[in-house]
Amino acid sequence: MRRIRNITILLVFSFLTSAIAPALGQGNLLITPRRVVFDGSRKVMELNLANTGQDTARYNISFVQYRMTEDGAFEEITEPDPGQLFADKHLRFFPRTILLGPNEAQTVRMQVLGREHLEPGEYRSHVYFRAVPNELALGEIDPNADTTAVSIRLIPIFGITIPVIIRVGDNTTEVTLSDLDLTKDEEGKIRLGFTFNRTGNMSVYGDINVTHVAPNGLETQVGVVNGIAVYTPNTIRTFQLQLAELEEIDYSSGKLLITYTAQSDVRPQTYATAQLDLH
Repeated sequence: MRRIRNITILLVFSFLTSAIAPALGQGNLLITPRRVVFDGSRKVMELNLANTGQDTARYNISFVQYRMTEDGAFEEITEPDPGQLFADKHLRFFPRTILLGPNEAQTVRMQVLGREHLEPGEYRSHVYFRAVPNELALGEIDPNADTTAVSIRLIPIFGITIPVIIRVGDNTTEVTLSDLDLTKDEEGKIRLGFTFNRTGNMSVYGDINVTHVAPNGLETQVGVVNGIAVYTPNTIRTFQLQLAELEEIDYSSGKLLITYTAQSDVRPQTYATAQLDLH
């Protein structure tokens, strides 16, 4: 009797949210909002999930922990760094598994537990939505396959993580921008680099806007990046963005104005501003 040896390799792709869109989508799963913040007296929030694909999909929901590096990358950890507080032990959510048909939607309810007993500070964990592969598909054998060969299947598994933050007490955080530097990369693109400097007890999350001011006072927007965070316990984050190259812009004269503002539909708070004189 000839037998086929099946080897299935699961490829896990996890996508962290530092997305600029109001909703985050990956692998046919759309999630809103893209981050959850329990501040003030807020104890309950809901996440809206929608399947934008053509097939029924199942997702398991759990918590994972990350540290942010100085360049804004994320590393998965199991123990908090000094000054870092995890939120998962103070949260519960329902359901923990969802099954969504094509174009179906469902809410996940999250609740803070024992908020009144938490010490002042910011607690952060990340909710992980992990796609569950079709179990029948994993065991299927192609009847037309060469049964004397080894069969290897690559099954991609997509996942999305979003930050969940609990804030307790007054926010004492302040931000400054330093080390402004204008350079050209290997492709000749103009890039602006700078450093976020964070002090205080909470993280910050907002948008960067760069404006070129010509010697005659003409202002032109040359750079925008939305959804930039500096998480606790980090005190600095380095950052670079590519600036627009327009015929009317001379990056050897005038100045660049950089603003970092909180996201708000009402009155956005300005976290920090900086100026780079061009020569």
